[in-house]
Amino acid sequence: MVKKKRLRLIAEMARKIRAYRELKFRPKESQKYALDYENMRRPLTGKMLPVLAWQDVRRESRLFSLLAGMRLFGVGRMFTRKSWLEEHPEPSYWEITKVKVDYTAENMDHGKAWGILTYKGKQEKEVKEVEKVMYHDWRLIPKDMEQQFKDFQPLPEPPVRYVPYPPLLRAMILAQRGRAGGRVVTEEPALPLQRNVVFNVEYFRKQEEENRRKEGTAV
Repeated sequence: MVKKKRLRLIAEMARKIRAYRELKFRPKESQKYALDYENMRRPLTGKMLPVLAWQDVRRESRLFSLLAGMRLFGVGRMFTRKSWLEEHPEPSYWEITKVKVDYTAENMDHGKAWGILTYKGKQEKEVKEVEKVMYHDWRLIPKDMEQQFKDFQPLPEPPVRYVPYPPLLRAMILAQRGRAGGRVVTEEPALPLQRNVVFNVEYFRKQEEENRRKEGTAV
């Protein structure tokens, strides 16, 4: 006979109370990402920001620092990031569709935002939450430049020229490389889909002789 499991009601209630207290007293966004600009430390955790980020922190703005001073908190406007402008020639930006502001923050410069992402000229179809809103490299795209960002036509993707080998054949190739060179090879073997054939003079000479043999000698 299977022993019936005892229900520990008090233990289960205590677990729910602990989970509720953790959820209730967890730090808010304004507390979690608060920053002391004098020593570049977060008061909650005491962690210092990387030295390479200090310049952007002093000169650039977070996303909600820009949204807090705009009409309707920037819904319908387009925002980009300094890193995207420097790294990608194609336009990358967020078009904000929804904003949830943390009204308990001192300047209402914390919260969550949702929008449609266009990354490297390719626009996504679904609305999703904006990532890394606490980074200090957000920039507002001016109204007169929005259409320029939208009119960009991405280049067609290049055709696939290589495909990965089947698992067994891939393992055999890597093992053969290791035995031949005696060192670890990190390059992934790939199977070309197009074979480039180079014809030399000898090939054309043989072709010409074969055609003469088939046609015969002129009388």
